[in-house]
Amino acid sequence: MMSKSYARTIELPSENFFPNLKTARRFAMDIGGSLAKVAYCSTIQRRTSLVFDEENSDPDHIYNISEAEEVIIRLHFVKFETKYIETCLDFVQKNLIQSKPSFMKDKCIKVTGGGAYKYKDLITAKLGVEVDKEDEMSCLIKGCNFLLKNIPDEAFNYQRHGNPEYQFQGTDPDIFPYLLVNIGSGVSLVKVESENKFERIGGTSTGGGTFWGLGSLLTSAKTFDELLELASRGDHRSCDMLVKDIYGGSYPLIGLSGDVIASSFGKAARPNKDHDKVFSEEDIARSLLLCISNDIGQIAFLHAKIHGLRKIYFGGYFIRGHPFTMHTITYAINYWSKGEIQAMYLRHEGYLGAIGGFLKGTEEEDEEKYSWGEHFVGSSGLASPSQAGFMLGTSKSSKFDLLELDRLDKPLLPCPLLLDSASYIPDTVDLTKDADARQYWLQCFSESVETTWRQALKSQPSCADAERRAHQFRTKYLDRLSVLKENPCCYGSLTVRCLLDMSSQYLAENLFTDPYSQLKKFDNEYAMKFLVKHLAHIDSLSWHDRQLELTKGLLAGNVFDIGAKEIRKILDAGKFGFEEAKGRLQKRPWLFDDFDEWKERLLRQPPHKCAVIFCDNSGFDIILGIFPFARELLSRGTKVILCANSKPTLNDVTYSELMMVARHIAAIQSDIYHAMAQNKLVVMASGQGSPCLDLRLIDESLVRVMREQEADLIILEGMGRAVHTNFHAAFSCEALKVAVIKNKWLANRLGGDMFNVMFKYEKARRVSASTKLAS
Repeated sequence: MMSKSYARTIELPSENFFPNLKTARRFAMDIGGSLAKVAYCSTIQRRTSLVFDEENSDPDHIYNISEAEEVIIRLHFVKFETKYIETCLDFVQKNLIQSKPSFMKDKCIKVTGGGAYKYKDLITAKLGVEVDKEDEMSCLIKGCNFLLKNIPDEAFNYQRHGNPEYQFQGTDPDIFPYLLVNIGSGVSLVKVESENKFERIGGTSTGGGTFWGLGSLLTSAKTFDELLELASRGDHRSCDMLVKDIYGGSYPLIGLSGDVIASSFGKAARPNKDHDKVFSEEDIARSLLLCISNDIGQIAFLHAKIHGLRKIYFGGYFIRGHPFTMHTITYAINYWSKGEIQAMYLRHEGYLGAIGGFLKGTEEEDEEKYSWGEHFVGSSGLASPSQAGFMLGTSKSSKFDLLELDRLDKPLLPCPLLLDSASYIPDTVDLTKDADARQYWLQCFSESVETTWRQALKSQPSCADAERRAHQFRTKYLDRLSVLKENPCCYGSLTVRCLLDMSSQYLAENLFTDPYSQLKKFDNEYAMKFLVKHLAHIDSLSWHDRQLELTKGLLAGNVFDIGAKEIRKILDAGKFGFEEAKGRLQKRPWLFDDFDEWKERLLRQPPHKCAVIFCDNSGFDIILGIFPFARELLSRGTKVILCANSKPTLNDVTYSELMMVARHIAAIQSDIYHAMAQNKLVVMASGQGSPCLDLRLIDESLVRVMREQEADLIILEGMGRAVHTNFHAAFSCEALKVAVIKNKWLANRLGGDMFNVMFKYEKARRVSASTKLAS
C-alpha cells in the first residue's frame, strides 16, 4: 500500500539535500499538509591549528603549532513537499540506517504537525523507530523563540518599494511579549509572553487554504505558487469596488481615501453594461489575495491592540518569504494600525516546528544550554523581490530549502557595557542601503579571493588535496558574492562584517580553519625581540611624552593588518617594521583626535577600576602596541582584561595564542608577571571568530567577569572592531576607539586619507527616558 500512496518522482542528491547524513545523531520531523521538514544533528570534522607550549623547546619560540582535528556539532533542517515523504524516508533509511544498523534501534523520534498522526506507521516501518508525537503549537513557539534569540537578522519587515525592500530587526535580547500569526490552511494567533507561557487568543478559518481553494475554483491555477504568480501580475481594481467607485472620490469625513477597497469582488456583482465582462485570472487572483490578506491583517492588528502587543510576527505556508504576499500583509497592518505597528517576518519561519521538536528531544537527553550560529554556507537565502515563489523539485530550489546552525563552544550574551543592547547595531554601514559602498566592497572582496586562496594553499604544503580544496573555496565564495550582488538582502543585512565572516566559513568548510597560523607565529616571535628595548624607551620618557608614545605605539602596531589590501602590498614590497609604521602615521591633529581629552582624563581623574581591551592583530600590534598600553593602565591600579577571538580569522590573535604570548612576556617583564599572578591582568576569549566585533554575542564568562570587576573602560582597537563595527556604538562606560584607516576608499569616505588616525575618546553615557520608553 505504501508504495502506491505517495509520490516518488524526486531527485535527492545526498551532498546537497541531506548534508552530513552519515554522521547524523538525532532526528525530529515536522510534517504539514503541504511541506515536511526533517531536522537532524551531525558531527563535522575539520582541520585546525593547535597551539601548545613544549618544555626544553627553543627559547626564541613562543609556542608551537600542530595540525589537529576538531569536531563541531551542526544542526541541519531540510524542507521538502510532503507528497515526497516516502522517497525521503527511503533515502534516510538507505544512506544512514543501512550504514549504521544500530543507529535507530530502540529509539523514538520527535514528530510534530498533522503528519505525526497521518504518517506515524510509515515512519515506524521505514526507520524502525517509535514516533513520539509533540504538540504542534508548543513546538512552533519554541522554534520561534530559538530563532529570535540565536540568529541575528532573523526578523525583518518588508517594504515593497523601500531601499532596501528588507529591513532587518537585529537581535533583541528581550523578545517578549509578541504575537505570532501562523497562516497555514487557517490562521492561528498566539500571544507569547515567555519561553513557556503562550496562549492562542484568536484565529480565522479564512487563510492560506481559502486562498488556494477558491483560487483553484476561480482560475486555472492548481498549485499555490501558480496562484501567487497570477496574483503578482494582476490588477485588483477591475474586480474590487473602491471607495471612489461609490463616492466618485475619497470620503474624507470618515478618513477613507478613494483607492481603499470598499468591497472585494464588488464589481463582479454590479448589474451594468459590463455585467457579462470576463475578468482575467490575474485580476481575480490579485483580488482574492488582497481580500484574505486584508482580513488577516485587520484581525491581527485588533488582537495586538486588545492585548497591548507591539510586535507581530507572521509565518506559515501562506508567507514562505514570498515578496508579494509579504507586501499585502504589510500594507494591511500599516493601514489598520496607522503605521504604529510593523508586520515582521522570519527568514526561516518554515522551520519553526522542526526546530521546536528537535529542541524538545535534546532537552530530554542533555540539560546543558548552548548558543548556535547560522552556517551561511549551507543555509537558505531569502528570495529576490523580483522572484516568484520556489518549490522543491524545480531546478533552482534546493539551495533555498536548507538551514544549518553550528553549535558554539559557550553561550553568548550581550556585552553589559553597551548603553542599550536592544537598539545596538554593530555595523557602521549597511551595504543593502548604500549602493556605492556595496559595489565597492563586493568588488574588493572579489579581488581579494586570489590572495586568500593562495594563502590557504601555502598553509598546507604537504596536503595532496589542498589545491582542490583551495580552488573549491575560491569558486564557491565567488559564487556567493555574485548572489549577493543580485540580491544583497539574501542572508540578512549585508555588511563588511558579513562578507569577512562568510569568507572564513567557506575556508573552514574546505578544511582551511587557520591558514595564517604560521605567519602569526613568526610575527609574534619577531615582535618579541623588540619588546624589552621598546619598554625601556617608554620608561625613559616623562609622563606626558609617555602617553603620546604609548598611543603612537598602539596605532603603529595596528598598521599590521593582513586583511587590508593596501597593507599587504606594502608588506610584500619589502622591509616594513614598527618604526616604519610609526613614520607612516598621520601627523597630529589626527582625523579623529581626542588624545588631549584622554590625557586630561588620566591626569585629573581617579584610575579606572577595570579596562576591557578587545585586541586585534598578532605581532607588533599585540606585543608592542597593546601590552605596553595595558602595562600603563596596570601601573595606575586599573585591572585589565585582554580579549581575543575564540576562533581564528586572518592574522588576528586568538585566545590560545594570546595566552602563550602573555606567559612569554611575563617571563621577561616583572610588571606583567606580577599583574598576571595577582589576577590584575587576565586573558579571556571573546566568543567570536571574526575580524569585526558584534557585541550582541560575546562569551558569557567574559560578560560575568565584566560585571564582577565593574568594568568602566572599553577599548576597541583596529578597523574591524572600531570602524567597520562599533563606530557609532554607545556605552555606559568610558570608551576608546582606536584605529589606523588602512583602506583608501574608506578613508576618503570618512573625510581623510590612507594612514589617517582615529583616536576617539567617549565619556560614559546614560540611557535617556525616551530610549527607555522606546525599548
